[in-house]
Amino acid sequence: MISDHQKGQRAVRTNLDSLAVVRNLGILAHVDAGKTTVTERILYATGTTHRRGEVHDGTTVTDFDPQERDRGITIFAAAVSCAWDGHRINLIDTPGHVDFADEVERSLRVLDGAVAVFDAVAGVEPQSESVWRQADRHGVPRIAFVNKLDRAGADLDAAVASIRDRLHPAPLVVQLPIGAEDGFRGVVDLVRMRALVWADGADTAVEGPVPEELLAEAARRRRLLEEAVAELHAGALEEFCLDGALAPETLAAALRELTRSGEGVVVLCGSAYRNRGIEPLLDAVVAYLPSPLDVPAVQGTFDGTEQERAADPAAPFAALAFKVNATPTGRLTYVRVYSGTIEKGDAVWDAGARRTERIGRILRVQADRHAQVDRAVAGDIVAVVGLKSARAGSTLCAPGAPIVLEPPGVAEPVVSVAVEARSSTDADKLAAALARLAEEDPSLVVRTDPETGQTVLSGMGELHLEVAAEKLRRAHGVEVNVGRPRVSYRETVGRGVSGLVFRHVKQDGGAGQFAHVVLDVEALEAGFEFRSAVVGGRVPQEYVRAVEAGCRDALAEGPLGGHPVTGLRVTLTDGATHVKDSSETAFRTAGRLGLREALRACTMVLLEPVVEVTVTVPEDAVGGVLGDLAARRGRVSGSTTRGGAAIVTATVPLSELFGYATRLRSRTQGRGTFTTRPTGYAPAPTVTPAR
Repeated sequence: MISDHQKGQRAVRTNLDSLAVVRNLGILAHVDAGKTTVTERILYATGTTHRRGEVHDGTTVTDFDPQERDRGITIFAAAVSCAWDGHRINLIDTPGHVDFADEVERSLRVLDGAVAVFDAVAGVEPQSESVWRQADRHGVPRIAFVNKLDRAGADLDAAVASIRDRLHPAPLVVQLPIGAEDGFRGVVDLVRMRALVWADGADTAVEGPVPEELLAEAARRRRLLEEAVAELHAGALEEFCLDGALAPETLAAALRELTRSGEGVVVLCGSAYRNRGIEPLLDAVVAYLPSPLDVPAVQGTFDGTEQERAADPAAPFAALAFKVNATPTGRLTYVRVYSGTIEKGDAVWDAGARRTERIGRILRVQADRHAQVDRAVAGDIVAVVGLKSARAGSTLCAPGAPIVLEPPGVAEPVVSVAVEARSSTDADKLAAALARLAEEDPSLVVRTDPETGQTVLSGMGELHLEVAAEKLRRAHGVEVNVGRPRVSYRETVGRGVSGLVFRHVKQDGGAGQFAHVVLDVEALEAGFEFRSAVVGGRVPQEYVRAVEAGCRDALAEGPLGGHPVTGLRVTLTDGATHVKDSSETAFRTAGRLGLREALRACTMVLLEPVVEVTVTVPEDAVGGVLGDLAARRGRVSGSTTRGGAAIVTATVPLSELFGYATRLRSRTQGRGTFTTRPTGYAPAPTVTPAR
């Protein structure tokens, strides 16, 4: 007879076994590298859909928003679920345009692995590099898929070389293409030394021996793969030294460990549009990318103490909300469950809002379609209905076991426009519609200009704001007028001051205010730093903290044009107190007003946001493009030729790029394209821009 303890142990084992077959992954890439097509082919190969969705036809599952279909790009991260070889794959198709990098950031925060898609002709493109660095910051293991091998000029080796040179991982190429460009028809699996060939119009590959003409090349590349793996993996090195080769099982196990540790990146290839290479990609996802059990327990805090939650359905519930869809009919909150189990009707604690919420329904997400489920367990990515206060980044947990998980980072907006309702009837709806937009997308910021009274919408770029304005019209029925975009400037210290004395004295009946501070201000490369060099207790520690808080208050508006201040170090060198009239409030006021006075005495420098622009144009149009970039205060940093096209890289102030797409098309008869990547701030011309 089975004891209760044995039954419990068996249930725990079953729960953990179910987690071992889950893969939570994202599809990452530069715009137009084929992310959405790869996602569509995965859904088709797994039987989730019964026809192939096409981006150019507007029939894709994940690009379901009307704007995505009109523009032919992914704008909003979309989650789908499918099954392959006994595994459940929760997949998020992320945007590739730089203006929507915040969507990628929120997705990466909750993913266990990723597939990075690269164009076989272009290799590593600017946004490919940006999303790769984002994944580096989150420690997300990746495999690479070199797409579009059927295109003219496609070159797997050149794409792998660009991955090695620009992204600096150890690429471990596990496939050899069969055929080139339009003749690409299959791959040689270098791990198992077999050929996979797709006939024209076929949905699945035919497995067979390696073609005779490729035997020598396949053997050479297999040897290179074994040597690369042996250099990185101690167990593989031992077998390689003893036997002079690696068994397929040893090689596969080493590739799995190197992928999950981030020491190596498995590289596969194919053509998603022609449905070639998708099944091996799915096999690699299952074989190499981690399950929720393979990643470290999620870390969190509560009341100053560090806590962690293991991926165990029997542990206390903990989940992170990473996306919110706010509609007039209700809110859909997307969550990643890290531990525990949640069922319909359960009460959860919103650790950020510090309030109890109740789960109305739990939905398995299929882009814009949803299937109701009874419960969600650790490792799941689901949507829940019924939460009123949860925002992207909110932690949801069991009321009896509170924890706060680290939220995704939110990028700082760099472009602003003024928006106003076209009619008085829309004016009442505009505020509510903007609030819902900001609720769904934390990188959109809405504020009222204190001088003009205008409503200002700030975001990550021109396209970001265009999409937001269009969503106001389509989704919320509000017609708006949009002002010319403006960029977000910053101010910094060029030459500082030392020994600035500021006394704050106020007597208006009753207790007075007295604070005396002496400040040094110097330039810093980035950010803000506060130090105290006060000796002898002339300023008590609690007042030092108040001075720092006041200085941070003063950073909101600089002396040049009221822009935020960055790049400075403030040192409190001396001060004095009054036995009765000194207080934290007085010293905070002294810190704020004293730093403002110090900044007026400093030599200040205006900073403007700059971006790296990569322009791809026909070779005969390079001269005109270079001249136009120079007129926009651009500094060219590189120029290469690839496949008959010139690729020019330059650093250009963001304010000079408004309307550049139209100008580039006119100069190149519609054949030129460009992409941008934020690189920070640089000194602006001495003319102070209008606020």
